[in-house]
Amino acid sequence: MCMKDVLLKKKKKKMAAEEGVGVGFESNNEEKMMNDKVSDDEFEEGEIAGEDSDSLKASAAATIGHEPHPLEHSWTFWFDNASTKSKQATWGTSTRAIHTFATVEEFWSLYNNIHHPSKLAVGADFYCFNHKIEPKWEDPICANGGNWTITFSRGKADTSWLYTLLAMIGEQFDHGDEICGAVVNVRNKQEKISLWTKNAQNEAAQLSIGKQWKSFLDCNENIGFILHDDALKQGRAAKNKYNV
Repeated sequence: MCMKDVLLKKKKKKMAAEEGVGVGFESNNEEKMMNDKVSDDEFEEGEIAGEDSDSLKASAAATIGHEPHPLEHSWTFWFDNASTKSKQATWGTSTRAIHTFATVEEFWSLYNNIHHPSKLAVGADFYCFNHKIEPKWEDPICANGGNWTITFSRGKADTSWLYTLLAMIGEQFDHGDEICGAVVNVRNKQEKISLWTKNAQNEAAQLSIGKQWKSFLDCNENIGFILHDDALKQGRAAKNKYNV
């Protein structure tokens, strides 16, 4: 069974189990890996219930009941809590790594026990990046890249965020080696999902990634790609280098 089939099979189980219930800690998902129920106020926003690495892996393996399905790459969830940000702080200094996962089972055990975008506080940024790549423009691997972005109304990005993660960690992009990671930004009236890439000058790869991403999300609107360097220098005035 290929990795895409494994991820989709587990996604279908999760979606079926969540039918009629909420997301985040309130879910009664049958694949939930925690033995004890937790409430929203027991954990800091962005914190994972039972985030001890060894216990997480053991719990995932025990629940699934068979050998885990390794991903081609390891990935790390990062979180920037709006409540810890300050105007004086350097951008990115409040971003912290949450947990690194390397198997399909670990991914689902994490995903089922963290808040989804619609449940995050305004100002929060939630990342999933290739292990050892920091979600910062200054990271050497990200420095010469850029990002594709799709904007959603507030509370409407949950499904697209999940599909983006599945396509990314499941290596469904033809130029997957060009992808650094993805981030969802939660703001007052909207949520934005961005896909970060490594080499902005590789036009063929960037256009391919943008078109495939739209296809995975069944997105019909035009989306743009902005260079990190332009965003850093020009801010909101930065213009798209590519459009699909």
